[in-house]
Amino acid sequence: MNRKRRAFLTTAAAAAVVAPRAKAEAKQAKKVHYRGEKPKDTPLFSGAVSYGNLLFIAGKGAHFAGDIAAHTKHVLDEIEKELVNAGASMEKVLKCNVYLNDLKDYKAMNEVFRGRFGPNPPVRTTIAAAGGIPGDSLVEIDVIAFI
Repeated sequence: MNRKRRAFLTTAAAAAVVAPRAKAEAKQAKKVHYRGEKPKDTPLFSGAVSYGNLLFIAGKGAHFAGDIAAHTKHVLDEIEKELVNAGASMEKVLKCNVYLNDLKDYKAMNEVFRGRFGPNPPVRTTIAAAGGIPGDSLVEIDVIAFI
């Protein structure tokens, strides 16, 4: 009887430790956030992925004729749509990477960028992309946010 009770208590204690951990790990699962229907075929990359309460938005570009102001506005608008779709907002962005096709566009890009993330902007890295940005975009931006 004592052995059975000990075995039961050991099993119950192990379950008490494993169950919360499994639940926590389930919350930490990688999740892809689609805007629209999930693609039938495996895409090259995902546009927005979260893990726990962190959200990663892939680089967004502007693939149309226009100046740096129009491209920057378009890219920031697309990022905002991705954030909202995943349950975040511009104010919840923690890190931002900006890739410019030409560093001469830095000042004009900043004029559009300023204020888009609220009164407490994220940390940011800005570089000129050697060789340009795919799709002839003048700017590409990716972000990390929290949900």
